[in-house]
Amino acid sequence: MRINKYLSGCGIDSRRKCEQLVLDGRVRINGKTVTALGTDVKDGDYVEVDGRAVALAQRKVYVMLNKPKGCVCTVHDEKGRKTVLDFVKLKERIFPVGRLDYDTEGLLLLTNDGEIANTVTHPKNMVKKVYSVRVEGEPSEAELKRLRAGVEYNGVKYAAAQVSVLGTENNETKLEITVTEGKNHEIKNMIESLGRRVMFLKRTAIGGLRLGGLSRGEWRYLSAKEVEHLKSLR
Repeated sequence: MRINKYLSGCGIDSRRKCEQLVLDGRVRINGKTVTALGTDVKDGDYVEVDGRAVALAQRKVYVMLNKPKGCVCTVHDEKGRKTVLDFVKLKERIFPVGRLDYDTEGLLLLTNDGEIANTVTHPKNMVKKVYSVRVEGEPSEAELKRLRAGVEYNGVKYAAAQVSVLGTENNETKLEITVTEGKNHEIKNMIESLGRRVMFLKRTAIGGLRLGGLSRGEWRYLSAKEVEHLKSLR
């Protein structure tokens, strides 16, 4: 099994972040530091990350969290900020699937299943993520058409989005925006490409799973049906 897939299956982090652990020289197999991403882990190998032994998770865990503002989507934060794992405390190692910005709230999945994480986040699967967004002012129909056609911001192209106007109040417009790419700061950058600011941002659905009645900071296990649905997105 490839080292990044193995580490993700141990519940360390997503495959992409596990690749960086390898490149940074923080992984050892049988006492030897490995830095090649093509390294395979074989049965009986002793694997360590930062000097701590790791092993494949025996029990797969799938969690939905209503992430509040003021925390980061990481296992550990070097700046000492609160992380999403301060809200979901389990004996199993789990990691967030994708990310939401520090000041963004809403639906976040956490798991120790690297395959599910890869399915949800890989661009080729085009898994839909739905956001409730409040933007300053009232975007014109021409601006909305730009979002629906795809925009470019600071040299980065963003694919076409589904955009619905839900209402306008106090010089702010509420939109529902659906995207499939999952690029960093995607929604904020798309709105800023119009010369407007995002005033509030909340993710409400991923791949057909909706946040439902969870309060900020609350979490629950996914049902067996929900897990099977995520697996079907491959």
